[in-house]
Amino acid sequence: MIFPATNVEPTLETQALLILTMTAQSLREINAHNLNTFKNHYVSEISGSLGDLGTFLPIAIALAVNGTVSLASTLIFSGVYNILTGLYFGIPLPVQPMKAIAAVAIARNFSNGSIAAAGIFVGACVLVFSITGLLNWFTKVIPVPVIKGIQVGAGLSLVISAGGSVLGSLGWISPSWADNRIWALAAFIALVINNVYRRVPYALALFALGLVFAIICTALAGHLPRFAVWHPYIVLPTPHQWRVGAVDAGIGQIPLTTLNSIVAVVHLSQDLLPSVHTPSITHIGLSVAGMNILGCWFGAMPVCHGSGGLAAQYRFGARSGASVIFLGVLKLIIGFLFGETLVDLLKRFPAAFLGVLVIAAGLELVSVGESLNTSGARDLAHSGEGILGRAEERIGLLLTEEERKRRWTVMMVTVGLLVGFKNDAVGFIAGMLCHYAYELPGWLDKAHRRWFPSRLRLP
Repeated sequence: MIFPATNVEPTLETQALLILTMTAQSLREINAHNLNTFKNHYVSEISGSLGDLGTFLPIAIALAVNGTVSLASTLIFSGVYNILTGLYFGIPLPVQPMKAIAAVAIARNFSNGSIAAAGIFVGACVLVFSITGLLNWFTKVIPVPVIKGIQVGAGLSLVISAGGSVLGSLGWISPSWADNRIWALAAFIALVINNVYRRVPYALALFALGLVFAIICTALAGHLPRFAVWHPYIVLPTPHQWRVGAVDAGIGQIPLTTLNSIVAVVHLSQDLLPSVHTPSITHIGLSVAGMNILGCWFGAMPVCHGSGGLAAQYRFGARSGASVIFLGVLKLIIGFLFGETLVDLLKRFPAAFLGVLVIAAGLELVSVGESLNTSGARDLAHSGEGILGRAEERIGLLLTEEERKRRWTVMMVTVGLLVGFKNDAVGFIAGMLCHYAYELPGWLDKAHRRWFPSRLRLP
């Protein structure tokens, strides 16, 4: 920060006032952008806000059916988080389930205390990483090919998951007239056509049709939602639940959250929205920490931000924080008024439609790998604003064919091991080892020049 030239050093009060003034100005600019974008493109913003439901709904429903989380608390707290992130960051930043925790919780039928302990544990770890500067250090030491490998791997994992667990269980005419492979095929054909006619609000239309189908099926079963005002309660994990949640689920979530939900999402936001100010690594980390340290005490699902959700919402039209603010208000109202009575309705939302939404999100995320060897890659650009500078100020650098091949290999090693082992940490370690292997000859040459300068020959 630059202060006016003066012989008097600014006081702490003056510095704090300047910081508050700059923050207030930044928030005004962000929300002016949100408002203008929504006024001019409200259909696209609303459609984009629904793009990530293919990930959010299945996990939230599975955890709520088992009594592991409160659906009402999950909707209300995630809605509040959507609103706050939209107001503060100004981009369609998603609020997604913590997938590693959710997978363990569903497989082992966790109690609400165990999953709360897992979420709070991860939130506390991310808080420490954020305030100590470790997250910024991660950004500096992790090469871009590894970051893009994590993004592409996450995208392929979404596609594989949609094809296996979501759409794989469908028959051509089963399990019902409203949910089968025929509807999935029709939705996918519409998605392909939407790649050409992007102005059509695909996600909004698909969600509306799926909701109509779900309401009809729920009405025929006699389980329509009813008014049930939210009654909050506190979850206090026992010592045993703290151990189970932190050790069995929380530890496995930390690398996924750090790499995909913080580092990768900051890189992706710059790639997709270069004209919008990019959130800092520290601010995203503090956001993830705050969401879980607060909400999990009330039975809400552990959540994070994710590059897959950002890609999904961007793919279906979201370009500002207004999209997630709209989604947050919708979640808040529905969760507060209907709460747990929504479980039967949401269970009947067609898996055929959710699966295609997940495929679209995965393909959008995979597409970011295309810029690995172009000026769109952050490490191949110069900027006056540093690593997170604006795209229009960046100048691409040329690569040799050998350098392109190396970068591509590092990315694909990351992708292959991540998808093969279904583990972000494995893919990350493999990519870093491959990167260091390529760097090894240069390190050895530098060491030789330093320790044996007398053996060097002049040209």
